[in-house]
Amino acid sequence: MQNSDSNGPTLTNVQAVSPALEHYRQDTLLGDVWERPELSPRDRSMITVAALIASNQTIEMPYYMNLALDNGVKPREISEIITHLAFYVGWPNAFSALPVAKEVFEKRSH
Repeated sequence: MQNSDSNGPTLTNVQAVSPALEHYRQDTLLGDVWERPELSPRDRSMITVAALIASNQTIEMPYYMNLALDNGVKPREISEIITHLAFYVGWPNAFSALPVAKEVFEKRSH
C-alpha cells in the first residue's frame, strides 16, 4: 500500500483510521492468504488484478498492479488482462483500469 497518495487508502490513512483493518490486511490477507502454497504469488497477483478490474476497484489497483509486477507479471500481461476482461466484465471496467496501469507502468520505468 502506497504512502503518498492522498486520494486513496494510504498506509498512513488506514493506520490512522482503522488500525485493525491494516492489521488484518497485513497479517491475514498478505501474510496468511498470499502465502498459501496452492497458488504462486504470480498467479495470485494475476487473479487479484483481474478481480479488481472486474469489480472496478480502482483505488486498490495501483498497489496490486505494482505487486503483480514485483511477482513477475509483465506489463504486457497486465495489458492483456485488461483487454481480455473488457469482453467479460464490460468496457467501462476495462477502460477504468487503463489510466491506473499507465501510471503504474510510467512510474516503474523511471
